[in-house]
Amino acid sequence: MIHHLPLWTLVSLACAVAAQAQPIVRHLNPPPAIILNGVTIPPGAEILMLSGQLADPIDPARTDSIEAYGDTRTQTISTFRKIEKALADRGYAMSDVVKLTVFVVGDPALGGKMDFAGFNEGYRAFFGTSHNPNLVARSTVQVAGLAGPHYLIEIEAIAAKAR
Repeated sequence: MIHHLPLWTLVSLACAVAAQAQPIVRHLNPPPAIILNGVTIPPGAEILMLSGQLADPIDPARTDSIEAYGDTRTQTISTFRKIEKALADRGYAMSDVVKLTVFVVGDPALGGKMDFAGFNEGYRAFFGTSHNPNLVARSTVQVAGLAGPHYLIEIEAIAAKAR
């Protein structure tokens, strides 16, 4: 025997299931950490993985030197702006970013050492702010080189939205 449920019962059940959607959990590190210890993404969340992004030149007519792209801080900000646009084009925001992988080339002006402080200055303009209080899980590594000789930084981003 088949029982037919009234429409309002089906709608109520659907709403109850939707209301049980689990949030993304950001596991904090103790202060003064500016990155997360980790992130738990619940089943059913939508995940977007962006390929590595590089800085745009400061002046598009000039692409012949590191100075044409700027120091690590300048390149970081340029790269995060590109990430911000790529996210927005897909309906995401910087507040949805949960993980970054950052590749930093040693700066010749610093004797070949990566400018970790310069990167963090750029990072802090986008994460842990009044506009976006969220932090992310993050790995930052120094590499020998990137796709072009004038890039100091490349950033991959993973964003997630609970559904």
